[in-house]
Amino acid sequence: MGIAKRMAAEGLGTALLLAISGGCGIAAQRLAGADAAMAQLITTLVSSTGLAVLILTFGGISGGYFNPVLTLSDAWRGNLRMEYVVPYIVAQLTGALAGVALVHGMYGLEFLVAAQQQRSGVGQWLGEFVATFGLLAVFIGCGRARPVIAPFAVSAYVMAACWFSSSTAFMNPALTLAKVVGEAGALRLADAPAFVLTQLAGAAAATAVFLWLHGSMRNTVRS
Repeated sequence: MGIAKRMAAEGLGTALLLAISGGCGIAAQRLAGADAAMAQLITTLVSSTGLAVLILTFGGISGGYFNPVLTLSDAWRGNLRMEYVVPYIVAQLTGALAGVALVHGMYGLEFLVAAQQQRSGVGQWLGEFVATFGLLAVFIGCGRARPVIAPFAVSAYVMAACWFSSSTAFMNPALTLAKVVGEAGALRLADAPAFVLTQLAGAAAATAVFLWLHGSMRNTVRS
């Protein structure tokens, strides 16, 4: 599969993922009113279901990563060609921004403004580290032992992480950076670098642990 088609798949998949998660978040808040728990339940259920469907849809073309830390981990473990890493991440970042723009357009919200939601502190960073570590653990472990169910396992973990993590579990640098813009943004620009660093740290730690657990790289680079 050519790199242009792979990038298109990653970009489209990431855009749709952000459109689903962002759109259902706004819709759930409006429908649930003051019931924050119900709004979060609807948002996480719809978002995780959408993620599984998108992985199944685009996975055969690009791998269905939609997340720079998953891309970097698979390249580190020898499952993705190194020359694909930068194009994939560019496509993911572009797709994430496009998805957020679509949400704002659909709901008539101002897009060209900075998000004001403050998220900082050790508790937030630790939550993001733990959530991302777990995501990579499921991604690597199920991807190796049970690849057929991996999309569903990853999606189920994402839903769980959104409930247990103190940071609400972004777990994705592309999503994190896209969420700093727009009226519906969920993170101040000043807080984004710490989140991205903790995501990278969590992903690196999990990848290193599973390389040790498995004893060697898989050496099954996708062509």
